[in-house]
Amino acid sequence: MLRIFDVTPTGENSFTGESDGGGRRVVDGTQLLAQSIVAVAKRFPDKEIRSARAIFSRAVDADEPVDFDIDVIHAGRTMVSANVAVCQNGRRHAMVSILADLPTPDVIRHHAPRPEVAPPAEAHLNDMPMTGRELRVVDVVDVRSPEEVGPPELYAWLHYDPIPTRTDLAKALIAHFTGHLSVSATMRAHDGVGTSQAHRTISTGIMTVAVAFHEPVRWDGWLLYSHESTQVGGGMSYVRGQVHTESGELLASFTQEAMIRPLQADHSAIPASARL
Repeated sequence: MLRIFDVTPTGENSFTGESDGGGRRVVDGTQLLAQSIVAVAKRFPDKEIRSARAIFSRAVDADEPVDFDIDVIHAGRTMVSANVAVCQNGRRHAMVSILADLPTPDVIRHHAPRPEVAPPAEAHLNDMPMTGRELRVVDVVDVRSPEEVGPPELYAWLHYDPIPTRTDLAKALIAHFTGHLSVSATMRAHDGVGTSQAHRTISTGIMTVAVAFHEPVRWDGWLLYSHESTQVGGGMSYVRGQVHTESGELLASFTQEAMIRPLQADHSAIPASARL
């Protein structure tokens, strides 16, 4: 995935990349978010990416190349704002708004403490394979199961090997997981509903992700992703979360909106690997 995040420049404000659908024809939106972060970081190598907000409008085919076109809104001495159009075969599929800056010395500093949850050794290994990543979830054996009922929250420990030394790739890696468990956290509060049903009897899809990075972004050991679903209804869910190091530093905060709707009858003809 680090190689996939590392998009290739094709012009001053244009980049191209490929995808890994993980067995699905539909690309994870957070892969596109991660690639957009790297594209803007390469365009402005003297700045740090501070936040990114993506809106995913159309599904992206994992078998086709993806283009990232940067529209620079403002590029000052300390702040940069840019929009990234994520395109495939000449059509726009997502938009990512990114803020970058030059970090300055603290005037004041505080951060939310890491939640007091079971450590990685006591959490449950979950099968969400990606080369170099280990995932352990607190108090939940199978995050996809409709039988895993509890409060609408999930705490996930992640271990990466290797941990990127490049700051842009480290931020891309952090952003990549922000959408992976949010729907599961929402469904956990509802008996008989789980992400094992996604794309089969329930239509789900990540519609927006926003992530803010809190400098400096570096870590060793495990990361804790905290997810809290604060609302679901009308076919959409809302989740907020944080990313802490094992020692307690807050690296990033994120929010996510997802579609959770009945599978339409006319979608049954679409292969499950290509459905939302």
